[in-house]
Amino acid sequence: MPCGEDWLSHPLGIVQGFFAQNGVNPDWEKKVIEYFKEKLKENNAPKWVPSLNEVPLHYLKPNSFVKFRCMIQDMFDPEFYMGVYETVNQNTKAHVLHFGKYRDVAECGPQQELDLNSPRNTTLERQTFYCVPVPGESTWSFLNFSFNACVNANQARVSPSTSYTPSRHKRSYEDDDDMDLQPNKQKDQHAGGRQAGSVGGLQWCGEPKRLETEASAGQQMNCLNFSSPFDLNFPLPGEKGPACLVKVYEDWDCFKVNDILELYGILSVDPVLSILNNDERDASALLDPMECTDTAEEQRVHSPPASLVPRIHVILAQKLQHINPLLPACLNKEESKTFVSSFMSELSPVRAELLGFLTHALLGDSLAAEYLILHLISTVYTRRDVLPLGKFTVNLSGCPRNSTFTEHLYRIIQHLVPASFRLQMTIENMNHLKFIPHKDYTANRLVSGLLQLPSNTSLVIDETLLEQGQLDTSGVHNVTALSNLITWQKVDYDFSYHRMEFPCNINVFITSEGRSLLPADCQIHLQPQLIPPNMEEYMNSLLSAVLPSVLNKFRIYLTLLRFLDYSISDEITKAVEDDFVEMRKNDPQSITADDLHQLLVVARCLSLSAGQTTLSRERWLRAKQLESLRRTRLQQQKCVNGNEL
Repeated sequence: MPCGEDWLSHPLGIVQGFFAQNGVNPDWEKKVIEYFKEKLKENNAPKWVPSLNEVPLHYLKPNSFVKFRCMIQDMFDPEFYMGVYETVNQNTKAHVLHFGKYRDVAECGPQQELDLNSPRNTTLERQTFYCVPVPGESTWSFLNFSFNACVNANQARVSPSTSYTPSRHKRSYEDDDDMDLQPNKQKDQHAGGRQAGSVGGLQWCGEPKRLETEASAGQQMNCLNFSSPFDLNFPLPGEKGPACLVKVYEDWDCFKVNDILELYGILSVDPVLSILNNDERDASALLDPMECTDTAEEQRVHSPPASLVPRIHVILAQKLQHINPLLPACLNKEESKTFVSSFMSELSPVRAELLGFLTHALLGDSLAAEYLILHLISTVYTRRDVLPLGKFTVNLSGCPRNSTFTEHLYRIIQHLVPASFRLQMTIENMNHLKFIPHKDYTANRLVSGLLQLPSNTSLVIDETLLEQGQLDTSGVHNVTALSNLITWQKVDYDFSYHRMEFPCNINVFITSEGRSLLPADCQIHLQPQLIPPNMEEYMNSLLSAVLPSVLNKFRIYLTLLRFLDYSISDEITKAVEDDFVEMRKNDPQSITADDLHQLLVVARCLSLSAGQTTLSRERWLRAKQLESLRRTRLQQQKCVNGNEL
């Protein structure tokens, strides 16, 4: 275990030490960041930091050092806080300076009062992000992160303190919410009450003078409308985990909505936050409406109970390239190059095993398995004007209708990629689900939708469930949103008075009986070589037959290849151009400029799948062969059915 346990359990004490040494000199803030950076470089130190993703909130110590892997769902307006403030002792008149950074509550000692008129007080600015767990994170990815976190499960557990009692471990989030809304219940659990107030973005706590009178007002808090469940605003239905208000102090301009972050910071869950926020709401009801800029709904959303939406004051933040726990977090660093080169040396057998595995999953169709591999490693590597280059949406047609095949195929994909979601394309879902995020101006927040997904998410759209029916206006808009996502790799968020484009990088895989209703870069018709009598049993046996170590190699393979650099030499570029001219000369209708673009995408993915970062003549010919086989199969199926697929 890293030496100096205090940095984990009492990080504010470490911060206080640097502040005391340096005073108002801003160097103390840089020293704090450097201190925690160095601590995390110690052997296995990140594994000792409790994670909000894996450890239940009521097991975490308030004001302890924690980490959180999350997606930025929304960005709130910047807020002001008291960076430095001064208190005065009522008896001795001694003045003491305190820091407000990394705090929601400005602590005042016995007999101390906040000196609001002190010239030494400093007001600073911080940014608040509303963050949620990574949408669609696969179970295997979550469990691998959890395994690393659980080595320090005991370290994460809370001990009896003035903020928590052991009995709290047995209460649910709903009970916590109830406790936050009824101060009279809390009074006996917190060592004496504390006088509370708010100024300059920091709440402050003093001695017990007010909670006695406020306890009787507990019954009046029903008007706050907390009786209804608080909407945590997760993009995907059925998601679980904590949402957090993340307070960022440095370089917040580097982050944007939908970014995946790994945060290290100080956990703030002081129940007094809920009481104070409720007081503010009651007070705002007495103000002139013209002077009260925040609506009650906005206050409710932006200041939820700390037991339900904890706060994290960020000391270190890193934007993640990916969320595959089997790979180094940043593949561009020097220390990651050894891992990459070692894995690349055994790439060929991994590809062969993966191809065999997917061939079995696709009922013996090796050509479809080839295209599924190419799809899974495809990514938008750049944009030229509005055109996203590198995307490769595949439509797998010929899937048996009214069968569990597509459901079990999705399960296979889930076992291979870190994040995914299966959209069952039924008339009811298309008409009723919210696909596009929209701005709620009353609450001043971005309400999430199904398509608010982070980069490199695999979106599997199952059209085999589509029945005859009528799409309403909402359904038409949702289909349009899916089409725009596939074609342009963007989602137009609805801001009522205008729409704002949010670029994305989402791998879309469509399963259908005939040709998909949605646009696709490539259609491959499934040709099963076997029909298992029991599909579930067949797929389960397929998964159980693969060794966990081999499955992990598949996962590394599919994530790593997305991030390899790729180029085409001038010599090969000239050869491709000549080849295109020759094909057009023989049959002008056989290939168009769009066909050439797709052929180049196939060749790119095919090269990368073999670990080659440049296009060779051999891979170009192989790409042409695959495309020829695919087109021939489509023509044969068209002749059999007598209609267009």
